[in-house]
Amino acid sequence: MNTNIQNTHSITGSGLGLRRNLLNELENSFPEDVDFMEVAPENWIGIGGKLGKRFRAFTEKIPFVIHGLSLSIGSPAPLDESLVRDIKSFMRAHNIRCYSEHLSYCSDNGHLYDLMPIPFTEEAVHYVAERIRRVQEILGQKIAVENVSYYAAPGKEMNEISFINSVLEEADCDLLLDVNNIYVNSVNHRYDPVEFLRALPSKRIAYCHVAGHYNEAEDLLVDTHGADVIDPVWHLLHKAYELFGVFPTLLERDFNIPPLENLLQEVQTIRKLQGKCNALPASPCKQADSNQ
Repeated sequence: MNTNIQNTHSITGSGLGLRRNLLNELENSFPEDVDFMEVAPENWIGIGGKLGKRFRAFTEKIPFVIHGLSLSIGSPAPLDESLVRDIKSFMRAHNIRCYSEHLSYCSDNGHLYDLMPIPFTEEAVHYVAERIRRVQEILGQKIAVENVSYYAAPGKEMNEISFINSVLEEADCDLLLDVNNIYVNSVNHRYDPVEFLRALPSKRIAYCHVAGHYNEAEDLLVDTHGADVIDPVWHLLHKAYELFGVFPTLLERDFNIPPLENLLQEVQTIRKLQGKCNALPASPCKQADSNQ
């Protein structure tokens, strides 16, 4: 198996998650600010007929990435290899550039309908890395795993950044960087989000998510993807560009979805931040971190 096959080089710029209630508007006039799109494969695998044709029209028009919901990479249950093979076929059928999943689990003999934290332990690192390697073996290419928001750390033996970096290294996989999740966790677990960013292996960043969250309390944020992106998260994204250089970045919005024009304003903010970093001298944007 050649796990060095990389498709994400063919996505650049700013992206938007495709939701079915956006289809009509996007078909009527596709926005020039959207360079790539993302869907959850579970929502589209096996979809045929008129809806399937409409989806194919988009994948033939613009690059797509997929972000999985149910592989449950940290689950104690056996890996769903049938799902992985379905995803492989889906990727080939639609020329999907990258497949990403959450570094968490959501099932054990049935779906839990939430993302549960994997214990930050050496044993879990080995277990999850082995499962990621198996997924990559079936697909014939690397996947990206996303740093997730979490609200408790049962059985914790190492900190979050050490756990993430250990999994990425042992599995030899890529990172889907979610800057909102870093911000949410930094408030909930009281750490410096910029220092967390600096500790990430920039060479493994495939692409990035930016999203909104809900303020449950002053010291408790909930990752919802149901609100506008706030200024501190935009500032963190800009800092990531300064540290690592500009990488493809996608706006996530999963519910409370506003009119398309509102979403596009946030996509334009991504583009503006990317433009600011590209306009700087090369060294600040291409500065290598210690893990590069």
